[in-house]
Amino acid sequence: MTLPYVEIDGRPADAENLLIPALTGGYGHFTAMQVRDGRVRGLAHHLSRLDRATRELFGPGLDGDRVRALVRQALTASGCSDAAVRVHVYGPEDAPTAMVTVRDPQDMQPTTQSLLSVPYERPVAHVKHLGGFAQAYYRRLAESRGFTEALLTGPGGVVAEGAITNIAFWDGSSVVWPNRPALLGVTMAVLEPRLAEYRLKSTRREVTLDGLGAYTAAFVTNSRGIAPVGRIDEREFAVDAELMKVVWRAYEEAPWDAI
Repeated sequence: MTLPYVEIDGRPADAENLLIPALTGGYGHFTAMQVRDGRVRGLAHHLSRLDRATRELFGPGLDGDRVRALVRQALTASGCSDAAVRVHVYGPEDAPTAMVTVRDPQDMQPTTQSLLSVPYERPVAHVKHLGGFAQAYYRRLAESRGFTEALLTGPGGVVAEGAITNIAFWDGSSVVWPNRPALLGVTMAVLEPRLAEYRLKSTRREVTLDGLGAYTAAFVTNSRGIAPVGRIDEREFAVDAELMKVVWRAYEEAPWDAI
């Protein structure tokens, strides 16, 4: 499909109910998931993220069973069992509105990614909030300079996250996730605790642009999947085929949850 199929609080989008997201000024949050045969990896993480953020931004929570019902209904109405689905949450504060969008499925190509570091960190980084102008701006800037993604950094070149990804580094013995405030992506949340089962140590610590020489490889994760990193700015990284084989396997063998 070219345009997404959209439902707002269980009703097909129309001129009236589209006023809700149109007039919120970008205040809200969302989660993005890849659905295959009516199932998704890390469903509990998606539902928990939506409930926590709704409580923080609006007060009332967002019931997980309601979210599942809304997503199932939108999938059925769109005629899709495989799809890229987003659940957006807007006000009003006393009765948050849920919008579900359904698009064609999207997978991250396992081709090597290149990242341009930029001096920006997302505010309220633990929330997957709307209104990411700076993220979009820096991603476009990165693409205009021949990179595939922007790498968000803080003072002193401290690495936080990608514009739409989490990033991990390999120091030869451990997978290292930057400990700067960042969104805990669902793919990262699914993958990180599984690494030990595949004999990979995982840790979190400060990572800086000046300290990238301590790492031999890197990869990024987001709702579309996982891909190796071959370059950050002018520093090149070799693609560690054995590392990526294990990381991909750890993720691919994670269970799928019925919506």
